[in-house]
Amino acid sequence: MEKREKLASRLGFILLSAGCAIGLGNVWKFPYITGQYGGGVFLILYFLMLIMFGIPVMTMEFAIGRASQNAPVRMYDDLEPAKSKWHIHGFVGMIGCIILMMYYAVVSGWIVRYFVKFAIGDFTGATPDMIGEKFSLMLSSPAINIGYLAVVVIISFTVLAIGLQGGLERITKYMMGALLLIMVVLAINSFTMPGSKEGLRFFLLPDLDRTEKIGFAKVLMGALNQSFFTLSIGIGSMAVFGSYINKERSLLGESVNITILDTFVAITSGLIMFPACFSYGIDVSSGPSLLFVTMPNVFANMSLGRLWGSLFFLFMSFAALSTAFAVYENVIANVSALTGMGRKKTCLICGIGMFILALPCALGFNIWSAFTPFGKDSSVLDLEDFIVSNLLLPIGAIVYVLFCTIRCGWGWDSFIKEANAGKGLKMPYWLKNYMRFFVPVVLMVILIVGLIGFFK
Repeated sequence: MEKREKLASRLGFILLSAGCAIGLGNVWKFPYITGQYGGGVFLILYFLMLIMFGIPVMTMEFAIGRASQNAPVRMYDDLEPAKSKWHIHGFVGMIGCIILMMYYAVVSGWIVRYFVKFAIGDFTGATPDMIGEKFSLMLSSPAINIGYLAVVVIISFTVLAIGLQGGLERITKYMMGALLLIMVVLAINSFTMPGSKEGLRFFLLPDLDRTEKIGFAKVLMGALNQSFFTLSIGIGSMAVFGSYINKERSLLGESVNITILDTFVAITSGLIMFPACFSYGIDVSSGPSLLFVTMPNVFANMSLGRLWGSLFFLFMSFAALSTAFAVYENVIANVSALTGMGRKKTCLICGIGMFILALPCALGFNIWSAFTPFGKDSSVLDLEDFIVSNLLLPIGAIVYVLFCTIRCGWGWDSFIKEANAGKGLKMPYWLKNYMRFFVPVVLMVILIVGLIGFFK
């Protein structure tokens, strides 16, 4: 078995962890839900929820990973009391990462395809009907879905096979740097458009009428839900990077830095999309249509639309691939820990396996479109996303919190000692009862309300 690798720098750890958190949900769901739920009202609640729940739970996941210095599937082994069953969650988390990438890689392939199509000028002069048809054509084509899925898998596992430092860490640094630069350029361009002020006002200023229309309780739950899921906590995707770092820095401060970067990307996405949509009088919609229909319509109307569209989908490709790299790293770390295989062999086997496992989602919009697990218009993707987002992430977070706070787990004292080792912000000891009793109840409410809302 190869000696376990470590990250070369603190910056690499922050950018890798932020890259894992920064995903497609950030950059299309967050802007939409912010505008829909009252703009500034939602933003204030979202920031509060990040501070109260997201950051502390992320700190716990990092602490478990760093204390174990092992892959998530083995991270409970040396920390749990004898004869306890906490380690089962390590395997559940591994399954969660695999299911996540069974659909995330397919959607990432769509993003890469749109970048290629904009770059070669395929959307130049396209009408709204043509743009809608292009999206439908993509979904209905098995060859397109499988082909671009293969592109994402090959790129990801090639980078990971190079090594943790030389491949994943180095390339993620460049990619995240380019992502942030492109976002700033796109946002500045959006600010210069006529009518951009209305878009910024809709996105950023508090609007109590919109909040009242949705219902304050629903807005609050939406902020709590978004703040929690945006950080990808619960299936070990953060713990694996905790296991790659030393004890020079305390973990609360690192969680804050990653959350700030994640939030910056989410807000900047809104600063790009809303001014552009309002300037060209195009309705803002949620979900895939915002990304694959609404925004291409904006760029089709825009001067230099081919350039700006290419940059937009290049930024989106970087956001998608940064998450793919991070979650696939979790998969290969777990498989390597279980089998003892070296990185390159593990990458080859896992790459082939993940490609095969993602085929049902790639075919779910065409050959297997008759499979509708949740009724009309649902697909394989919806089933896989439900398992991860509505079940494994919230349940996993509850497991982390209980493991770090109760006596029959790792315990609060052990967690605090690990989390506060090194320079930086410290986790207050007096938060024990808040984390032990209040946070698990809130996470359970998220789980139950999410399930009720889904099946309604």
